[in-house]
Amino acid sequence: MTDATLHPYRHAIDHPDRPAFVVADTGAVLTYRALDEASNRAAQLFRSLGLRPGDRIGLLLRNGPDFPIAYWGAQRAGLMTAPLSTHLKPEEAAYILKDCNARVLVTGRDVGDSAVALAAAHASGELGVDAVFDVCAPPMAGAQNWQDALAAQPATPIDDETAGYYLVYSSGTTGRPKGIILPFTPGPIGQLGQTEQASIARLQGFDPLVTFNGAPLYHAAPLVSMIVTHRAGGTAVVLRKFGAEAALRAIDQWKVKSAQFVPTMFVRMLALPDEVRARYDVTSLEMVVHAAAPCPVDVKRRMMDWFGPIIHEYYSGSEAVGQCYITPEEWLRKPGSVGRAVWGILHICDDSGDEVPTGEDGLVYFESDRPFEYLNDPEKTAKSRHPRHPTWIALGDIGHVDADGYLFLTDRKDFMIISGGVNIYPQAAENRLIDHPDVADAAVIGIPDPEYGEGVLGIVQPAPGVEAGPALERRLIDHCRAAISNIACPRTIRFVEELPRLPTGKLAKHELRRRFSTVDA
Repeated sequence: MTDATLHPYRHAIDHPDRPAFVVADTGAVLTYRALDEASNRAAQLFRSLGLRPGDRIGLLLRNGPDFPIAYWGAQRAGLMTAPLSTHLKPEEAAYILKDCNARVLVTGRDVGDSAVALAAAHASGELGVDAVFDVCAPPMAGAQNWQDALAAQPATPIDDETAGYYLVYSSGTTGRPKGIILPFTPGPIGQLGQTEQASIARLQGFDPLVTFNGAPLYHAAPLVSMIVTHRAGGTAVVLRKFGAEAALRAIDQWKVKSAQFVPTMFVRMLALPDEVRARYDVTSLEMVVHAAAPCPVDVKRRMMDWFGPIIHEYYSGSEAVGQCYITPEEWLRKPGSVGRAVWGILHICDDSGDEVPTGEDGLVYFESDRPFEYLNDPEKTAKSRHPRHPTWIALGDIGHVDADGYLFLTDRKDFMIISGGVNIYPQAAENRLIDHPDVADAAVIGIPDPEYGEGVLGIVQPAPGVEAGPALERRLIDHCRAAISNIACPRTIRFVEELPRLPTGKLAKHELRRRFSTVDA
């Protein structure tokens, strides 16, 4: 789909002083005029460095105005933008830059040690990029000043504007991240990818369009939210760093119409004292969307009681091969479901690739005519395909479909615990633990067990003011056993100050397995 009106430059002509991008907790505001001029300068800069359509750049940035400036500059120059997590270690970030053959890195001293180390590696010729830019002043050793570099370029469009796109990397919760190459052919800068088309259709009815996303822009969903908000001429409100009260304040201050969250954000907002929640008016919200991780049913019910029946949910992946969607009205009829397929055809299959009966758990496949590829990893690409149907693609989730076609997810296949020959999916126990008032966050993993192969271990972050210890452990185990089978419940619980969650809400379970691999269940 190509539409010349669906690009920020059009809104810079029609509404130059409208805020395009707001960082609510710092007060930074970028208008459409400023975004247009700065992104033109960025595109000119990339061309001056010899970058051509199809080349790649890396963005290692915290949420701030330089993120959309760099992104839209690259988009106008036909470049593929690879956003990097600010939590990456220098070696991990360097791996991604090398893996995608990035020509330029835009980062900032405020990211921390990884940015400093990458700039130093560039100075010594070890990073493999042509240039590193620092959005902070003074620039780090080995980096050029981003603002000075932009100021030296004209604020007019380059002669050969071509649509670029994004190249996101998987979150790496179970191993090294992989680049996800989505189907996209460079063309006019108003050209939309399929994910953009699906997302923008849900935003075009809001007037004025003001969106909120509290997660980092280096993740696919927040990035797409920003992109489609700018394509539709709206105001994208973000936070430098998510805080439960800061999110409510931003919604109130900017009269947000559409907001996107992950379930852990719901949990943190619900944990606020009633008097804090009452300070902020959230009645401007007309639609709330959540995704990225499972949401306990009770948590979602409590959010609907608070925000109203405006909470929508979708299930998809950065691979963009299909999507399920469920409205609030549907979810109240089908609590726990992630909806029916709105693009792609669902298939639920056993380990042999045979489709299972309605209601039976299996590996979730989307039948898609837009297959992606994992960059430089044909083996992983092939593994995602069905053994007999190459257009059926699995994202690694286990679930079942009911008689009405609604999908219910059970867990990630990689997280399955095999104890005494029984397959155990930890999501049910995790949801049960998180439902307890003494728990702030919880995870359930499998650990080595000499008798059963794997044992079930619970890892709990107690709620503020709750004392960790044997008494709490006993209460939580009894709480689990009151609702789910004993075999799926933790036999032992360990307590931590904080669980390793990504900003998307996903648990970094490989870290937990590494840390607790020698614990007796």
